[in-house]
Amino acid sequence: MNCIIGGTSLLHSKIFSGWDEEVIKTPYGKISVRIDKKNIFLQRHGFLHHLPPHKINHRANIWALKNLNVQKMLSINSVGSLKIKLKPGTLIIPHDFISPWNIVTFFDNEMRFTVPEMNKILQKYIYKVCKEIKISVYPGGVYIQTIGPRLETRAEINMLKKFGDVIGMTLASEATLCMEYNIPYASICSIDNYCNGVIKRPLTMNEIEKNIKININKIETIIQVILSRAFS
Repeated sequence: MNCIIGGTSLLHSKIFSGWDEEVIKTPYGKISVRIDKKNIFLQRHGFLHHLPPHKINHRANIWALKNLNVQKMLSINSVGSLKIKLKPGTLIIPHDFISPWNIVTFFDNEMRFTVPEMNKILQKYIYKVCKEIKISVYPGGVYIQTIGPRLETRAEINMLKKFGDVIGMTLASEATLCMEYNIPYASICSIDNYCNGVIKRPLTMNEIEKNIKININKIETIIQVILSRAFS
């Protein structure tokens, strides 16, 4: 099985509307997935309640996917840009992430350590698909995960832009848990805004929502092509 994990940009996507819904019981709580043949769609925010980022049950999500025998994981993440060159309305495939705080694990009671690394083969495949269908995407970049739910202060952004390229609230937790279970993980990030203070114009939620709509058509096209090829 292969899996697409979606965020806010896919809350209302019709791609998965005809897929069968299945409720999975996990040691961390119940979650719902949608299944079609050899593919699974998991909405990290939930299909009904739309959990905010800091309330997402990452351990339940990844535990369920592991027990559904997921072999490859493509995550769609909404992010803010820390760099002027990475404009809202564009896409990026991060090669690494930073999140030295508040990372969940399956090994709370074990002396187990994981060397985290995004899957290079899956990254290259996603980039190849984007190139074939002529959708522009930046190959590589560092994702910084913050806790949320609030956005970052200008002082925080001024510090963080020295270390990364984009900011979100979900990728590092998902990626770490997938790596603990040896599930190949890669992401396409939708850049929906400049982070607070990167440019002089004030950041507004209207701007973020506008750019989500710009990117969703491109993301859905990429997903449809990848699903048609079964992540081959």
